[in-house]
Formats: sequence, structure tokens, C-alpha cells
Amino acid sequence: MSTDVRGIILSGTELAKEIRENITKDVKALKEKISNFVPNLAIVQVGGREDSNVYIRMKIKAANDIGIVVDHVKLPNTITEIELINKVNKLNQDPNIHGIIVQMPLDSINKINSNMITDLVLPEKDVDGLNTINEGRVAIGDMSGFLPCTPNGCIELIKKSGVSIAGAQAVVLGRSKIVGTPISELLKWHNATVTVCHSKQKNTSTN
Repeated sequence: MSTDVRGIILSGTELAKEIRENITKDVKALKEKISNFVPNLAIVQVGGREDSNVYIRMKIKAANDIGIVVDHVKLPNTITEIELINKVNKLNQDPNIHGIIVQMPLDSINKINSNMITDLVLPEKDVDGLNTINEGRVAIGDMSGFLPCTPNGCIELIKKSGVSIAGAQAVVLGRSKIVGTPISELLKWHNATVTVCHSKQKNTSTN
């Protein structure tokens, strides 16, 4: 008897709706528990790339829908590295800012070390999970910090599909810092056997 090995397409729309509904309840409970508390997210944008504008509009709408206030910090593409460092440090020190996202890529005419900027965001405010400390926690199986958003969303989507991750053979295409590498780590700590294929690998199609 042959086994049906056809793939299925997983849609994140319903899962995203469910997650947002749960977070909305959590935010409401926090507001009821802590007087005058309003969760505040700062989104730092350097320059004005249209794709970044689209992503930020989506993030702002999602945050507002669940009761989170967003401070969209728009910075010119002429900003220098030290000016950006000062701006991020100011947000780090602001007790009314609870989460910080630095929108990538940085659209600046000046040279700015993007890894240094993401590492500058305090780990406890690093909601994108891009600070090396949060990345390191994921690498050793410590899920107590912020998890990278897209990889964690993929894991939740797989769980929702009913497919067991534990004991599965998982193949990840790409080893990017934002998606490929962290999702391979998350799959590993969910007990999958993980193979990472990347641009320098030979004969990927036959492996």
C-alpha cells in the first residue's frame, strides 16, 4: 500500500487571528491588574523604504487591535550611527516604552552596523528576538526570552497542523540570522532532526 506523501499548504490567517484574540485578553487583564498601565511599543524606522512602510503599517494595526500603543519613531536617511545609538539608548531608558523594534533594513546613506544596533536594544525590550543574548538563549534551548517572530510563528503553524515535530526529519532552506538559523534551533529543541541547506551546499536537490 502506497503512502500519500503529498504536501499540504498551511495558512497562518486563522492561527494569527486566534493568537491575536488571546493576546488581546492578556493585554486587557494586564490593564485591569495594573492601574493606568498601557503597553507601549516603539518602532524605529530609518529612511522611508516602501516595503518597510507596508510592514510597519501592518505591525501598527495589529498592535492597536490588541490594545498596544505604538510610537512610530521616524528617522531621516541622513542619520548617523552615533545619532541612532543615542535614539535607541533613549528608548531603552524610557520606562514607558516596553518593547522596541528596529525595522530592517536600515535605509541610511551613512554606514551603520545593523547587528550592533539590534544588540543595543535591551534584551527585555527586544520583542523581535534579534539581540545576541536572546538568540543565544534560543540556541541553548532556553525559551525564557523573546523568541524570533517569524520562526516562532512557523513552529506554531506546524503544531496547529497536527504534524508531530518530535522525531521528524526537518529540512530548513537557508541559514539567515532572522529566519533560517533560529527556526532550525527551534525545530531542534522541539526534538526534530534538522538539516540546514544553504547557498554554499553542493547538490542540494539530491540530498
